[in-house]
Amino acid sequence: MKIRALTGFLDPGWPLKPKAIADIAACLMACRDRLQDIGYQVQTLRLATPPPAEMAHPVPPDDRPELARNLEAECFVHGLDYTAIGPALPSEPDGYPIIPQMLAATENIFTSGIFAEPENGISLQAARACAQTIHEVSTITANGFANLRFASLANVQAGSPFFPAAYHDGGTPALAIATESADIAVEALQDAQSLITARRRLVLAIEDNASALCQIAEHVAAEHNVRFLGVDFSLAPFPEKARSIGTALEALGIPGVGLSGTAAAASFFTDCLDQAQFPRTGFCGLFLPVLEDSVLAARAAQGQLTITHLLLYATLCGTGLDTIPLPGDASPEALVSLLIDLGTLALRHNKPLTARLMPIPGKKAGDEIHFDFPYFADSRVMNLPAEPLSGLLGGSGSLEINSRRS
Repeated sequence: MKIRALTGFLDPGWPLKPKAIADIAACLMACRDRLQDIGYQVQTLRLATPPPAEMAHPVPPDDRPELARNLEAECFVHGLDYTAIGPALPSEPDGYPIIPQMLAATENIFTSGIFAEPENGISLQAARACAQTIHEVSTITANGFANLRFASLANVQAGSPFFPAAYHDGGTPALAIATESADIAVEALQDAQSLITARRRLVLAIEDNASALCQIAEHVAAEHNVRFLGVDFSLAPFPEKARSIGTALEALGIPGVGLSGTAAAASFFTDCLDQAQFPRTGFCGLFLPVLEDSVLAARAAQGQLTITHLLLYATLCGTGLDTIPLPGDASPEALVSLLIDLGTLALRHNKPLTARLMPIPGKKAGDEIHFDFPYFADSRVMNLPAEPLSGLLGGSGSLEINSRRS
C-alpha cells in the first residue's frame, strides 16, 4: 500500500501569504518523512484551498487565473506537487466560466464545481455550467488531458484529500491522508478459503494500516498546530494488475467487471471499509477510475463495463464517474443529463459522488486511446448514453431531491 497524497488544507490568502504556505508545507514534509521512516511511500504532497468566493478575502472570478498562477508558483517554491483551488459555487454563476482559463494558465492546479447539495438540490444552471466547463477544458490540449484536473461535485463535503474534489472549510489549517490501497484488497483474497476469511483479512489490514498512519499524522499535526482530519481510506488503484481494484473484484469470482455479480463484489469491499474502525474523512469508498486501473480500462475497451454500470455501482459503493473517456463531440447538453443523473444518486442515497469526464478531441466511441501518463492505462472511448434534456428538466431552476427515508 502507498500513500497517494498528504493533503494540507489552508486559506492561502489573497494576496497570497507565503509564510502560511511554507508552514503547511513544512507540516506535510515532516509527516512524509516520518511515514517513509516506517516504510510507507508517499507519492505527492498537496494543498487544497477553500472555494475562492469563501476565502477570508474572496477572490473575484476575473482574478482567479492570476490566483492559480501565483499559487502554483508559490507551491513549487515550497515543494508542494499539486494544488486544488476550491470549487465554484452555484450561488456564484460567474465562477464556472473562468475555470478553463485557470487550468489553461497552469499545469499543476486542479479545481472543481459544485452542482448538487442536500440543502438546495440540483442546480440545473450549475450542472449546465459544469458541462460547459468540461466541454471547453477538453480543448485546452489536443488529447483532452486537462479534464483530469476538473471534477463536478455532488454532495461532496470539505476535507477529502483526493483531487480534484479536495477543498478546505476555511477553518484552522488541516491535514488528511489519501491512500492508494487497492493492492491490500487483492492480497486479502489470495488463497482465502471463504468470504469470512477474506473479510477478516481486509478489515484487519485496513485497521492496522490506518492505525499506523494516524499515529504519526496526529503527532505531526499537533506539533504544527493543524487539525488532523483523518484518512480517506479509499481503495484507489494503479494501472498494474497487482494494484488493480478490477483484479480484486474478479478475484471474488465474477468472470469480468461489468457482468452480473459485480455489484455484489464491489459492495463486499465497501462493506469491509464500513466495518473497519479508524478516523475517517472524505469518501472512504470504492474508487472505479476507468483509466487509472488496467483491468477496468480493459473491460471498458471490450464494451463490458459501461457508464450505465458505473452509475449502478455509484448507488451502492462507488464514488462516481472517474476518468471516463468520452467521444470528443459529446455536447454540453448531453453531458448535463449525465451529471443530473449522478447528482440525483448522490442526493437520494446521501453519498458524495463526483464526475471527472474526459471528452477526447477527434475520437469517437470505440476508438483506441493512449496517454503518456504513468497513472493511465490504455483503453477505448466509452459510449455516452445521453441526449439533451427538454421540458422541465431542460430549464434553469433547481431539482429538489430528498434522501430516501429508511
